[in-house]
Amino acid sequence: MTHELPTETELAEVAEVTAKIRRSISTVLSGLDAPITGALAAVLAQGHLLMEDVPGVGKTTLARALAKSIDCSIGRIQFTPDLLPSDVTGVSIFRADEHRFEFRAGPVFANVVIADEINRASPKTQSALLEAMQERSVTVDGETRPLPSPFIVVATQNPIEMEGTYPLPEAQRDRFMAQVSVGYPSARDEMAMMDSHDGVDPLELVTPVTDTATLARLIDVSRRIYVAPAIKQYIVDLVTATRSETSLRLGASPRASLSLLAASKGRAAMAARNHVLPDDVKALAVAVLAHRLIPSTESRLAGRNSQQLMQEIVSRTPVPTEARDTPRPRERALEHTPSTH
Repeated sequence: MTHELPTETELAEVAEVTAKIRRSISTVLSGLDAPITGALAAVLAQGHLLMEDVPGVGKTTLARALAKSIDCSIGRIQFTPDLLPSDVTGVSIFRADEHRFEFRAGPVFANVVIADEINRASPKTQSALLEAMQERSVTVDGETRPLPSPFIVVATQNPIEMEGTYPLPEAQRDRFMAQVSVGYPSARDEMAMMDSHDGVDPLELVTPVTDTATLARLIDVSRRIYVAPAIKQYIVDLVTATRSETSLRLGASPRASLSLLAASKGRAAMAARNHVLPDDVKALAVAVLAHRLIPSTESRLAGRNSQQLMQEIVSRTPVPTEARDTPRPRERALEHTPSTH
C-alpha cells in the first residue's frame, strides 16, 4: 500500500508544533533534549511512553507538562498496591430508580493518560491497561468501548530495586513504544530549576500550544514519511541481533521493529524531512528497544543492564551508508502536488 508523501507545508507544521511543545516543556524542566525528543517521536507515532528513573528527578512533571501542552482530555492514575482494575477502566453501577446499569468511565477514557508509578500496583491491576494500550478499547462486563483518539499512555515507574515496586510484565513493557530516562540535571539546570520553582509551580503556567485535531493531523503526516528499503533492513538487523545476543535472555519482538520504524518516522517529521535517515534509527534504537530486553543472569551479575547491551549492539551493527545517498523521494511528493496551471 502506497501513501502520498507529506508536502513541505505539512512537514513545516510538524516542525513548528513540536518545537512549541518542546519550548512549553522546557519552561518547567530544562536540559532534557534527548528525553523530550524521544517522547515527541513516540507521540507522533501514536505510541505509548514509559519513563523510568529514581524518585524526584521530574518524571511525573515531564509527563504532566507534555499532557498540558496539548488541549485534550487528561486522565491521571496514581498506581498503588490497593488499586483495582475497575479503578482504571471504570465500573457498571446499578441505578435502582431506573432499573438499569450505568457505566462510569474510568480515567483511562482520555486522550492522554498519565499512569504515575505504574509498577507500584499489582500485576493484575497493571494488566488492566493491556487491552487499552494495544486495541485502544476497553471491555467491561462483556461490552467493548472505544477509547478517544488519539490515545496515548504516559507512564512513570521507579527502578524495580526500589521498595514497594512490582516488575512490569514483559507483555506490558512491549506495548510501550519507547522508554526514556530523565536523569539528574546538570548543576546549571538545577540552578535554573531552583529559580523557576521558587515560590511558584511552573506547571500552573503551562498552557496548551496545540489541540487534538492538530495532533491527529501531525500523526498522519508522520505515518506517511518515506522509509528506504536499506533503512528497513537496518531496523531488522538491529532487532535480529538482540535475538541472537548471548548476553540477553529475551530479545526484541516483531512489535519492536514496527515501533522503531514508526518512531523513526516521527523523528524525521520533527526535522521537517519526508524521509528517514539512519541517524533517526540509531538515535532512537536504545529508547525503543532496550526496555523490551531481558539480560542473562551472567550479564546482570556483571552489572550490565539492557540499555548498555543495546548500545553495544547499535555500535557494532553496520549502518547502511548507501541510505544516506538514496535519492530523496522529493519527486514523488511533487507528483501528488496539485498543479497551479
